[in-house]
Amino acid sequence: MTAPPYTADTLPPPVQDASAWYGPALRAGAEWLQTLHDAELAEIEAASRALLERAADLAQLQAADFPLPTLAPRLARLLDELLEGRGLLLLRGLPIQRWPRTLSAAAFLGLGTHLGRMRPQNAAGHLLGHVRDVGLNASNPNVRIYQTHERQTFHTDSCDIVGLLCLQTARSGGLSALVSSTTLYNEMRRRRPDLAALLFEPLATDRRGEVPPGAKPWFEIPVFNWFGGRLSTIYQRQYIDSAQRFAEAPRLTPARIEALDLLDALANDPALMMTMALQPGDMQFVHNHVLLHDRTAFEDWPERERRRHLLRLWLAPPAARALPPVYAQRYGDVEPGLRGGIALPTAAWNVPLAEL
Repeated sequence: MTAPPYTADTLPPPVQDASAWYGPALRAGAEWLQTLHDAELAEIEAASRALLERAADLAQLQAADFPLPTLAPRLARLLDELLEGRGLLLLRGLPIQRWPRTLSAAAFLGLGTHLGRMRPQNAAGHLLGHVRDVGLNASNPNVRIYQTHERQTFHTDSCDIVGLLCLQTARSGGLSALVSSTTLYNEMRRRRPDLAALLFEPLATDRRGEVPPGAKPWFEIPVFNWFGGRLSTIYQRQYIDSAQRFAEAPRLTPARIEALDLLDALANDPALMMTMALQPGDMQFVHNHVLLHDRTAFEDWPERERRRHLLRLWLAPPAARALPPVYAQRYGDVEPGLRGGIALPTAAWNVPLAEL
């Protein structure tokens, strides 16, 4: 049997950088909230209209295809803050109320390419995701929670950066919640180092039916990963629990359950986390390796055209941090710019604008 990587006495040191934030203090500062200026919006609109007019293959879209002479240098600075700083960016001001939906989607795609390369989000190869309640049962182990109105709980997505564009809000609920996974580690290390050490050991996480050829229906990556002097976190408690439906998956011991319960309790502590209500036109970008994100349950409008609807991008920046080899189980590769997503050989990558 392989020895555990760490014990309570040999844990990596506390992480003391900008990603180790506490929700109330981060909200008070609000440097993560950036507003698009009129000149930048004009640049975005011109690039988006040109993109749609030439009927380009959106699945092949790159930053060079979406010129932003004024905004691109600002986006490069914001990307650096995402990857090396707090791990959160909210860009406000996209005028989706006066733009056609296809134009707003093209703008989101184009902006996203300046932050990273698009990665597929599901077995259908969608590079643009539609986050909304489609009436599926959250208790079905092959349903992904974003397709329902249930609370998601704190988790990471399978990419370096996840981006969301808010098109329509719910009648009530559906708040975005965020917590620093760096802070969660620091707090667990301080309070219960014995339990923190357990989260550096591999845990089975359910693939929810989206299984690459030759892979198990679960992957085994530790929640906490110390590699190259950095802490990276990957987590989805609901999928860790549902992986136990497979008899061959490693069992969750009482001690590991206690560790996961403490992680969840800390993530939900108002002294650590924060919530925000996304407004139509808001674009939120989150660095998955240092933040967990959540969405509260919501009640939707009865009219289909008013129902909660967000667009989503999974992005792989070429300048992203190094990840341990074990991440290849989920990311397919660990090379920056080429990793992440759910890539199955039967699905050609595509951008489903038709669902708008």
